[in-house]
Amino acid sequence: MIEKEDPVISEEEAAQYDRQIRLWGLDAQKRLRGSRVLLAGVGGLGAELAKNLILAGVKRLTLLDHEQVSEESCQAQFLVPVSAHGQNRAQASLERAQNLNPMVEVHADPDRVEDKPDDFFLQFDAVCLTGCSRDLMVRVDQLCSQHNIKVFCGDVYGYYGYMFCNLGQEHNYVEEKPKVVKPSSDSNDGPEAKKAKVDPNETTMVKKTASFCNLKEALEVDWSSEKAKASLKRTTVDYFLLHVLLKFRTDKGRDPDPKACADDSQLLKQIRDDVLEAMGLSSDLLGDDFISYCFSEMSPVCAIVGGVLGQEVVKALSQRDAPHRNFFFFDGRKGNGVVDYFGPN
Repeated sequence: MIEKEDPVISEEEAAQYDRQIRLWGLDAQKRLRGSRVLLAGVGGLGAELAKNLILAGVKRLTLLDHEQVSEESCQAQFLVPVSAHGQNRAQASLERAQNLNPMVEVHADPDRVEDKPDDFFLQFDAVCLTGCSRDLMVRVDQLCSQHNIKVFCGDVYGYYGYMFCNLGQEHNYVEEKPKVVKPSSDSNDGPEAKKAKVDPNETTMVKKTASFCNLKEALEVDWSSEKAKASLKRTTVDYFLLHVLLKFRTDKGRDPDPKACADDSQLLKQIRDDVLEAMGLSSDLLGDDFISYCFSEMSPVCAIVGGVLGQEVVKALSQRDAPHRNFFFFDGRKGNGVVDYFGPN
């Protein structure tokens, strides 16, 4: 991670970010203002995340994407104009992204993320990966973990979406809590008066620490142990669905395509069986019904997952409030989201 100068909030910025400063404080906004973020993949989810980070007021956001604007990408990606068909997706998103907040430096990079050398990632405080292969995410996550750079991964597949974060072995943050008022020692009003009471009108900042594992460890949980098997009933099936969809992307070099729905549906079933068998689990754990709902990026799902992902990046960079540890899964069919931890222990 690069050395950061102490950020200064100008009067203009103080006015622009007034509501945010009132919400999470000047120090948190200063940390955001000094943060440099990489966003790889400017699809529907990437556009939502870019919008949220730009409006929050990071110092610099780099949009990295080698893909070209297609008819399908325009359906969920609001940063690219319809007239930009065939252009690079990052460059086509630049103008609208920059117009969201002129105080943030927004850059477009048309290169492939796979071709970037390790040094490229070290210039950022946080790296966000969307639409990337499992191998690439694991590689970048391990690299960034060694240099105290925060890593976020996320994707949307039809009605389903997820995010993962690795904030390092020791992520420090502060949390606002109601102040506990201790009674005076000379109180003679009985036992009730001597109990500590919470004052709802006064708060205090509590320093806390959270520990995270890397993505490789989170995806390689050993389900053969008795403890792991006992936890299966409490484990969201979305975790196993993520394995299936990442394996599909690895094998095919793309996500399930509505234009090849019949063939891709059969392949998803086969991958489901293979993935769960490799884990020592029954294929009944993940029913066939998921197959019809994991094609394309759906705008409403992108908005929800992008909102949660943006929130977590802001919380991590500002070191304010407890982070999600370490997965968030969203199921648009049920309309609910789940935060769960996967990894060692």
